[in-house]
Amino acid sequence: MKYYLDLINKLQSVPILVVGDLMLDRFIWGNVSRISPEAPVPVVEVTKETYMPGGAGNVACNIDSLGCSSSLIGAINDDLFGKFFLEKYHNTNVDTSGIINFDDRTTIVKTRVIAHQQQVVRVDRENKKAIPDTIINKALEAIQNKLKTVKAVVLSDYGKGIINDKVLEFTITQANKLNIPILVDPKIGNFKKYKNITCITPNFLEAKQGMDRLKIETDQDIEKLGKDIKNTLKAKSILITRGEAGMSLFENTEISHIPTVAQEVYDVTGAGDTVISTLAVCLGNGLSIKDSAYISNIAAGIVVGKLGTATVTLAEIMDYLKENLCV
Repeated sequence: MKYYLDLINKLQSVPILVVGDLMLDRFIWGNVSRISPEAPVPVVEVTKETYMPGGAGNVACNIDSLGCSSSLIGAINDDLFGKFFLEKYHNTNVDTSGIINFDDRTTIVKTRVIAHQQQVVRVDRENKKAIPDTIINKALEAIQNKLKTVKAVVLSDYGKGIINDKVLEFTITQANKLNIPILVDPKIGNFKKYKNITCITPNFLEAKQGMDRLKIETDQDIEKLGKDIKNTLKAKSILITRGEAGMSLFENTEISHIPTVAQEVYDVTGAGDTVISTLAVCLGNGLSIKDSAYISNIAAGIVVGKLGTATVTLAEIMDYLKENLCV
């Protein structure tokens, strides 16, 4: 597969706009040696805590790990967890000047307790009230300013409110006017609103639920599902991630099924972020959607072999190609 090695070698650092819901992924690591006398649950003896930006924040981390710069637009609170979030971007190529401060809610935090490489429980801290128009208007202003210089746009929708109708319509319209590729990592509530985009990257469950079509059993069912999504959204392409079955790409009249390269799966946390980040880097460099999907599939296969919210580098992708495919 020298062809893909050559493509990756030619990738340059391009600026990418990331818009979406921001949260902090908090990991509490420990060991279990006994069951609680108070209830039939394990007692986790904590050994360390780690923090990583989650949601759209993880997309920006992945883009940075892949050697590109990004502008991140979303909202957090100026609380302790918000400070932890921003600290992770020190000495990176992520521009956080577009991050807006919530004054009516805390930073969203997802806390995962992990013992012996297994997730024991997840605890979410968030406010589910609608995001005020003042925050949305600031986001729109930041999007307008950043669109002038970027080569691709990612909308990372975690259903927390930043990606609403106004943001969708404005960002998609302006990106299309500027001929900038626009990619969407979807949430079910907005699924049929992501129209006239370059690519949407639902997982298999999101694709089924987004089209209200839960009984999908055969490859023919999947192919019809992908075609219907593409027609409904008037999208240039659809990339359905299918776990151990790999990915299915729908573009024009062509359908490509890409087998998974994952050898060991430790944690799928953030795998979708890795897929859409790699797509954005590749499309921002002018690669075709098919070549971009192939490289994204390798990136996803690498990242699910890591525990916790993780990223992948171009060097790791190239090493995989050299070790597994170039014979």
